[in-house]
Amino acid sequence: MGKLSLYEEQLKLQPLINIGTAGHVDHGKTTLIEALTGIWAAKYSDEIERGITLRLGYADTAIYKCPNCPPPQAYYTEATAPKDKKCRYCGSELEFRRKVSFVDVPGHEGLMVLMLAGAALMDGAIFVIDASQPCPRPQTREHFMALTIIGVRNIVIIQNKVDIVTRERAKQSYEEIRTFIEGTWAEKAPIIPVSALHKINVDAVVWAIEELMPTPKRDLTKSPRMLVARSFDINKPGTPFEKIRGGVLGGTIVQGIFEVGDEIEIRPGLRMPRRSGKYEYVPLFTEITSLKSGEMPLQKALPGGLIGVGTKLDPSITKSDNLLGNVVGKPGTLPPVWDEITLEVHLLERIVGLEELKRVEPIRKGEKIRLNVGTALTQGDVVDARKDTVTIKLDIPVCVEEGARVAISRYIARRGWRLIGYGFIK
Repeated sequence: MGKLSLYEEQLKLQPLINIGTAGHVDHGKTTLIEALTGIWAAKYSDEIERGITLRLGYADTAIYKCPNCPPPQAYYTEATAPKDKKCRYCGSELEFRRKVSFVDVPGHEGLMVLMLAGAALMDGAIFVIDASQPCPRPQTREHFMALTIIGVRNIVIIQNKVDIVTRERAKQSYEEIRTFIEGTWAEKAPIIPVSALHKINVDAVVWAIEELMPTPKRDLTKSPRMLVARSFDINKPGTPFEKIRGGVLGGTIVQGIFEVGDEIEIRPGLRMPRRSGKYEYVPLFTEITSLKSGEMPLQKALPGGLIGVGTKLDPSITKSDNLLGNVVGKPGTLPPVWDEITLEVHLLERIVGLEELKRVEPIRKGEKIRLNVGTALTQGDVVDARKDTVTIKLDIPVCVEEGARVAISRYIARRGWRLIGYGFIK
């Protein structure tokens, strides 16, 4: 089967694109995803109790189009389409377009590192801004800079909560957003007024996604590789030993094809104690026992979308996101594991995630900095610092190619870790 036909076949089975959310805390990102998919992406009890996203959330849906109606009313998702899949305006049979995955990231300032991990998975972004608040807020600026650093360029801007503001405030909010993106790579992005809570103008959002976020064409001939964004123990307490299922990895395939039965390697792997009292990381080897896209079982999984990978690993290894940040591939094909890295550094002029835009000082020898590398989070001590090059001894090793882009954060007293720049591994 040729590559094109394999893509066409897989389009109906799994999403081949990840669309992320971005924006300040409580601006309505999770509510918008629910309006689009019918799924509340914040699933954990602490998230529900506090009413904010604390982990990476995810939800899939299918997009449909009426062949006869004009946009935007021609566009539907699985959640917004009538059950009989007929257009509510003209009665025509809706045409299936594709499946998409949504990645919901935290907007809270203290969870910026998780936002950066989620951004590493994104092919496009829905940038949500609350029309009732002045723009930009601190994490509006910081999330926008994160997308800039990671390289996400397909963007739709959502002016949310227009149902709770006056007409005059809605116009003022629009002008604030337009001023915020003026002169940036996103200055031509559409700004769509929406009430995510009441599902108003959701069809316009779907139309914009279809127009501005094409499914990327990736190389299926390369050795398969996956970035791990979640890991789980799916067994309920009290499950009999003979019915226990192996640990599950969740993430995105970035190249190649995985199949059920494949032998895989996971690096850096599992932290193991040494006799010296220190730790080392040991690669894990196992077999893929299942592949899932949402609830859809797959025999093969292609790049894009969010995939669940069942394994033969002891579920105690994968529980509670223990393997977040690892990389999966065929044995012997993965990039090197780095305990120490040298970066070509590019610092921002200002720390954009604070109310007051403080100047970014040069990185100093001896300070501790935090790095996001793909979905991996690590930190380390700067052992050498020059004008545009720093060397960091890592607390947690990372598996990554030379030349990879790295996001850099610094601890700011009473404000936590804040994004200050990016670098490339030399």
